[in-house]
Amino acid sequence: MSAIESWTSTDIRMILEKQRAAFLASAPYTAEQRGELIDRAINLLLNHEQEIIDALTADFGHRSPAFSKGSEVLAPLASLKQAKARLAEWMQPEARHTEQGQAWVQYQPLGVIGIVTAWNVPGYMVFSGLAGALAAGNRVMIKPSEFTPHTSALIARLIRSVYREEDVAVVLGGADVGQAFCGQPFDHLLFTGATSIGKHVLRAAAENLVPVTLELGGKSPTIISRTADFKSAVTKVVVGKLLNAGQLCVAPDYVFVPQESVDAFIGVAKAVAAGFLPTLKDNPDYTSIINSRHLERLQGYLNQAREAGVELIELNPAGEDLSDAAHNKIVPTLLRNPGDDLQVMQDEIFGPLLPIKPYETLDEVIAFINARPRPLALYYFGNDDAEEALVLNRTCSGGVTLNGVMSHASAENLPFGGVGHSGMGAYHGIDGFRTFSHAKAVFRAPGQPA
Repeated sequence: MSAIESWTSTDIRMILEKQRAAFLASAPYTAEQRGELIDRAINLLLNHEQEIIDALTADFGHRSPAFSKGSEVLAPLASLKQAKARLAEWMQPEARHTEQGQAWVQYQPLGVIGIVTAWNVPGYMVFSGLAGALAAGNRVMIKPSEFTPHTSALIARLIRSVYREEDVAVVLGGADVGQAFCGQPFDHLLFTGATSIGKHVLRAAAENLVPVTLELGGKSPTIISRTADFKSAVTKVVVGKLLNAGQLCVAPDYVFVPQESVDAFIGVAKAVAAGFLPTLKDNPDYTSIINSRHLERLQGYLNQAREAGVELIELNPAGEDLSDAAHNKIVPTLLRNPGDDLQVMQDEIFGPLLPIKPYETLDEVIAFINARPRPLALYYFGNDDAEEALVLNRTCSGGVTLNGVMSHASAENLPFGGVGHSGMGAYHGIDGFRTFSHAKAVFRAPGQPA
C-alpha cells in the first residue's frame, strides 16, 4: 500500500491479525532464525546509508550528514549487532532459588509488537526498537512519524524489500492513522514522542489492556559543580546542545552554573561554538529546525524572554542573519537566568536555546529539580564523590550521565527509559529483549520420595 491516506483502522487490524496468526501457527523462532531476521536489518543500514542520509536532509531542509550517519546508521547498527551477538544468551532460562523442587524464568516472545517513532532520530528509533523486538522473537508493526515523510517512506520501502508482511510491517500516515494504530490490540506498544501525545497513547492502549513503554521527554537539567573541569564541562554541554540543533529528547535543556561563573560560562560557550560551528547559515554541520511550526515556537520563547528583559546571548560567530536562510535555521542562543514563569522554562525546548540558571548551593539546585516533573535525563559535572552521590540519591530521572551528556542513552548495556512524566518502561540491549518478552515463571514440583 503506497498512498498514505488509504490506511484505515481496518487495514491496520488486518495486518496485525495476519502477524498474530503467523506467530501462533509456528513454533517460536530459534536463535538462528532471529539472528537471520536481524541480519536483514543490518544489511539495510549498510547498503542504504546514503539514501537514509539524503532522506533525512530532505525532511529537515538541511541536516548534518555526519550526525545522520552517526545517529541513523552507526548507532542502530550497534544495537542490532549486539542483539544478534547476545540473543542466544538472553534466551536462556534463568534459574531461581527454591527450597523444594526446581524453579526458573523462561523468556517467551509476546507476539506482535507495535512501535511508534518520533521525527527527530527516526532511523535510530525504528531499528533500535526492531533490534529488541526481533531478538525476543516477535512480529513487529511500525508507525513512523509523518513529519519526516521522505525518511518514513524510505523505511517502509526498505522494510518491505526484505521482510514478509507477517514478520515486519510498516504503516504510514498522519495523526489519524497514528491514533488508529495505537488503538490496536498489540501484545506490547512502544511509543516515542511528546508527553502530551503519550497521554493519548496510554488511553488508547488501555482500551485493549496493551502494556506500553513510553519514551517521552522533559526538561533535562545539567549541573556544573564548582569542582568540575569547567572548560571541559561547558564544551560538552554546548556541543551536546548543538547536535541536531538541540532536537534530541536527551539534549541538555537548561544548565545550572555557579553564580560567580556565569560570565565565564558565556565566554567559553562562545569560543566553543566558534570552533564547532564557525558559520551557521550555509554550514552543512548545522541542522535546520524540522518545520516552520517548531521554528515559530522557538522564536516565540525568545520573543517572550526578550520582552521580559532577559539577556539573550547569540552564539553566532560570523554574525550572520538567518532570517532569510533557505531552511528553518535559528541562531543558537543562551538565555541568562530566565524567569521560571517563562515558557522557555516550562516547556521542553527541543531546539538550540540554552537557559543558564545561576546557583549558590547544590541544595537549591536539587530542590528546583525535585519541584518539577521528573526528567528523562540529568547531567552532573563535578569531581566530588559526596556531591555526586547527593545528586544521584536525591534526584530521580530516567537516566544520568556523569561528566558528560547523553552517553547513557547510547550505552547498549544500560536500560533507556523515563520515569513519571518522562515515560515508563525501558528498552535497549537485554532490557529491550525483556521488555518485549514474557518472563514466565515455571516451577517443577519435587518428585515423591522412594
